[in-house]
Amino acid sequence: MAGGNSNYWEDLRKQARQLENELDLKLVSFSKLCTSYSSSRDGRRGDSSDTTPLLCNSTQDRMFETMSVEIEQLLAKLTGVNDKMAEYTSTPGVTSLNAALMHTLQRHRDILQDYTHEFHKTKSNFMAIREREDLLGSVRKDIETYKSGSGVNNRRTELFLKEHEHLRNSDRLIDDTISIAMATKENMTSQRGLLKSIQSRVNTLANRFPAINNLIQRINLRKRRDSLILGGVIGICTILLLLYAFH
Repeated sequence: MAGGNSNYWEDLRKQARQLENELDLKLVSFSKLCTSYSSSRDGRRGDSSDTTPLLCNSTQDRMFETMSVEIEQLLAKLTGVNDKMAEYTSTPGVTSLNAALMHTLQRHRDILQDYTHEFHKTKSNFMAIREREDLLGSVRKDIETYKSGSGVNNRRTELFLKEHEHLRNSDRLIDDTISIAMATKENMTSQRGLLKSIQSRVNTLANRFPAINNLIQRINLRKRRDSLILGGVIGICTILLLLYAFH
């Protein structure tokens, strides 16, 4: 009977070690899958193509789901084996070996706990990465949709702003032209007052000296001609400035 119980215990230990080895390999592959998923997402973040990322993500998601189910099944099997080992240690016939058996059972339980913790941690990280990347992808799509939909409005707004700036420049140019014209007018008014004063004095002299009167008349004629020429030049310049401002 003791030999049969011993063989049963050894079979349980073999099953536990086999499941632990399989879990170890599965968890390593599972961790690599999560790492490659994050790296591939980072590499495709700047890619404008949507077809390839969707296909790659779909494949990796299926692999993630498949490996998760397989690891959960292995963890369930290992839990069952540990439960059977715990039941065996409670058998009355193995009381003398209970301390050694409990030590072995505790070691297998610790391994199971570590594997379970590692699995849930890796799975949680994978889910967080996928949710974050899905959210970023949704935001990028919304931005692209907004840009493509508002492109025409942006173009119109840009044209309106350019036209508004052109009108502001024209207003400033007109204000400058008016300021120059006003300054010129004041200057000419001042010069006209001075010329009238000089003319009155010259007329006084002309009345006294007839020869000087003829010279003054010629000077007056030339002055009128120069005034007409100057007025024409000023008018032409003003018209050209206005045409340039409204062009």
